[in-house]
Amino acid sequence: MLKDEIDKALNVIRDGGIILYPTDTIWGIGCDATNTDAVKKIYQLKQREESKSMIILVDADHKLEQYITEVPAIAFDLIEFAENPLTLVMPGAKNISPALIAEDGSVGIRVSAHPFCQQLIQRMRKPLVSTSANISGQPSPQFFDEVTEDILNGVDYVADVDQLLREPKKPSTIMRLDAKGHFEFIRR
Repeated sequence: MLKDEIDKALNVIRDGGIILYPTDTIWGIGCDATNTDAVKKIYQLKQREESKSMIILVDADHKLEQYITEVPAIAFDLIEFAENPLTLVMPGAKNISPALIAEDGSVGIRVSAHPFCQQLIQRMRKPLVSTSANISGQPSPQFFDEVTEDILNGVDYVADVDQLLREPKKPSTIMRLDAKGHFEFIRR
């Protein structure tokens, strides 16, 4: 049952752990985006340089203002009209672990439409880190059965949700947005 999986994941996250979970794009590794020790565990597991920041997920667009100093008005239109999951990289990151903030002060943030993510984030009352469930440089897993043993064994909890789904999903579209609302595509 979804509620039970959310309860289990929430307990692990509150204890500073990291989880493997489904998103509206691909399988992800996540933790409390305000917990620097947990964020560093993900960097270690992925063997990823800390200079390569990870994104955060929120459950609703009005939450952007809690984590971005000045959200350009166009951000809400872009999210509303996006046909695919959309990650916005915006300057002025705040109220999250410094380990997630890029050198230029930005962070990538996405409003997740996946029920597991939405409900978990609502219960956490904090954003959820989201990064592909792979070792850096290796292919991102499209499906749960493509997640490698080192990732499965390296997380503290594996969500028992959507593990049998075979519907192909793509990574999100990524756009960089400045404080004045100018934007550019990083990944389409």
